[in-house]
Amino acid sequence: MKIVLLGPPGAGKGTLAGLLKSSLGVFHVSTGDILREEMKADSPLGQETKNYVEKGQLVPDELVTRLVKNKLSDHQLLDKGYLLDGFPRTKAQAEELDKILAEINQPIDFALYMEATLPMILRRLTGRRVCKNCGAVFHLTNRPSKKEGICDVCNGALYQRSDDNEETIRNRMDVYLKNTKPIVDYYETQGKLKKVDGDKESEELQESLMQILDETESNNHH
Repeated sequence: MKIVLLGPPGAGKGTLAGLLKSSLGVFHVSTGDILREEMKADSPLGQETKNYVEKGQLVPDELVTRLVKNKLSDHQLLDKGYLLDGFPRTKAQAEELDKILAEINQPIDFALYMEATLPMILRRLTGRRVCKNCGAVFHLTNRPSKKEGICDVCNGALYQRSDDNEETIRNRMDVYLKNTKPIVDYYETQGKLKKVDGDKESEELQESLMQILDETESNNHH
């Protein structure tokens, strides 16, 4: 099964990806991981990527597309199925992805859009606390430290990352929705969009996910 995963920062895409991976046995292909792999391997694409990363610049869309195309030529990946996370980020990339997959006759099955409301995302992200010393991550409600403000692992001080404040998150969300709406519409027009409620807790999420997968399976066999 080939799935594109869409969802705003803090919607819990990582949890969803984990559930899909374990239930379907697919590869989780995240663009962040691809960038790191290529840089580590010091491939020509990796060196190009490094130039941007080291200057603190965003890796251009066109380069990300080439990295993804390169990754999708892996037969093992295509045979087993994958979950694409962090790509496409624009409608142009979604069209490009369709082109790449049409060339190898491997279209995606569906795009899974994780919808989460702003209050929920704010609660998740503003509650995050990170240890200054060892980088362990806690959460005021979901995973509080035993002693307030003190890391369980190394007793370091916990702090809130500057980009986890409400204003920054609201901005990130606005930018995200503006860029993603065209992608969501694009897949909806193709009849390939499935929505999951990102405000739900893991167990409920798993149930609605299983429903979607069952529907897809039965449609594929007709």
